[in-house]
Amino acid sequence: MGISDRIEAFILELMKQEEAEQLRIQRNELAQLFGCVPSQINYVISTRFSPERGYAVESRRGGGGYVTIRRLPQERVRIYTADTATVEQAEQLIAQLSDMRVIDKRIADVMRAAVLADIFKEAQGADKLRAGILKSMLKAL
Repeated sequence: MGISDRIEAFILELMKQEEAEQLRIQRNELAQLFGCVPSQINYVISTRFSPERGYAVESRRGGGGYVTIRRLPQERVRIYTADTATVEQAEQLIAQLSDMRVIDKRIADVMRAAVLADIFKEAQGADKLRAGILKSMLKAL
C-alpha cells in the first residue's frame, strides 16, 4: 500500500470514527504524521476526495491552515458526473453548497449568474453547457 493509499485510508477512518459528515484536518500535522511533504496531502485530498467521489473540500491556507472535507449527499454527487444540468438542478446544487458553507453568498451569486443566465434560454444544448460550466466552477473551488 502506497503513501497516498495510507493517507486516504487514515482520513476515511477518522471520518468513520467520528461518525461525521465533515472532518477538519491540518495539512502540516498530517504530513508530519506520515513523514511526507504537505503537497502530498494536497494531492491525496484533490484526487481522492473530489466532488466526483462524493466530497467537497474547503481549504484555508496559512500558519493555522486547515482542510475541511465534507461528504456530499448522494443526490448532489450526480451533478458532478452528469452530462446535463437543468436550471432546477443547478440552483439546488448551488443552494446546497451554500448551506454546507462550501461557498459563501458572493460565490453563490456568481455561480448563479453564470449558469442561470438568460442566454441559456435560447442556447441549443443549454443543459449540457450548464453542466460543463458547473463542473469547471466546482473543480476551481
